[in-house]
Amino acid sequence: MSNLHLRPIHFVDTPVGLPEGAVARLAGGMQWFAAYELRDAGTRRIVAVADIANHGERAALLHQRITAPRAPLTLGERILRFDQPVVAGILNVTPDSFSDGGAHHDDPAGAAAAGIDMLAAGAGLIDLGGESTRPGAPLVWEGDEAKRVAPVIERLAAAGALVSIDTRKAPVMEAALAAGATIVNDVSALLWDDRSAGVVARAGCPVILMHSPDPKQGPHGGTGYADVVGEVFDWLEARIAAAVSAGIDRAHIMVDPGIGFGKSLADNLALINDLALFHGLGCPIMLGASRKRMIGALSNEAPVSERLGGSIALALRGAEAGVQLLRVHDVAETVQALRVWRGLRDRALLG
Repeated sequence: MSNLHLRPIHFVDTPVGLPEGAVARLAGGMQWFAAYELRDAGTRRIVAVADIANHGERAALLHQRITAPRAPLTLGERILRFDQPVVAGILNVTPDSFSDGGAHHDDPAGAAAAGIDMLAAGAGLIDLGGESTRPGAPLVWEGDEAKRVAPVIERLAAAGALVSIDTRKAPVMEAALAAGATIVNDVSALLWDDRSAGVVARAGCPVILMHSPDPKQGPHGGTGYADVVGEVFDWLEARIAAAVSAGIDRAHIMVDPGIGFGKSLADNLALINDLALFHGLGCPIMLGASRKRMIGALSNEAPVSERLGGSIALALRGAEAGVQLLRVHDVAETVQALRVWRGLRDRALLG
């Protein structure tokens, strides 16, 4: 695999008044940029967008992926668009969630009501999980996990919600899809359960592939990185290829760099700063940084309940980098922040 990567840089407010070909649109979204930071075998240099075709087939391929619009997903009667950031509300039905302490465990009606409140606040997607992925969390038997999530999904789907199921187990995926979920979100990128790729392929449903260092062992392993951004990119590129080989439509694949999963604070900061580079995978990007440990580490060890400001800052950083899906706990606050950001972008585009 090539060591060459491209990170879009030199963002501009509007293409109006600039020479033809001087700027490119980022993934069909709201951002325009004029240059790349070209990274190759440890070297870095700045290349104008107009000149990128002169840097070989790999650069041309990445440029095509970076600038190609992300096609919307038609999911039943709903359409998930990727031309502006979409908020995915996090809904956990576990007894040991790090963020809500199990507030919705064993209460399908209450959990569904919380999800519907997220929709009313502006979420475009509800990401439902029945097993905690915090460090040290116990493994949940697949039957129990399915029983936790299925009745909640049935209620949410009946209310017209788009639901993604956050699981790494094939039987849970099957139960969730049968109950009305339309997307699989797997923290192991279909590696923890050998049956999961087949489930997704047969269902023809979209899937979110998240990076973690050692998915077979769990999401928080790993021994460190020489180049975290390049290594995560290459790993996800390989997982996309494997998913396509398993019969999954490439247009149905989304990616997540896995903030906080087997990564140090320095690793997480590097990934956040270089998020735009991941558009070179050619897939919509999900960013899940809400209430993560890195926020506490940067703010005097603020507890989970006091990480709203940091979560908003990271969400807006993701929007600036063209991230299409923002997975958050605090939906109303994030939606408000994005509406203000969108207003500023709309005005800037007018020149």
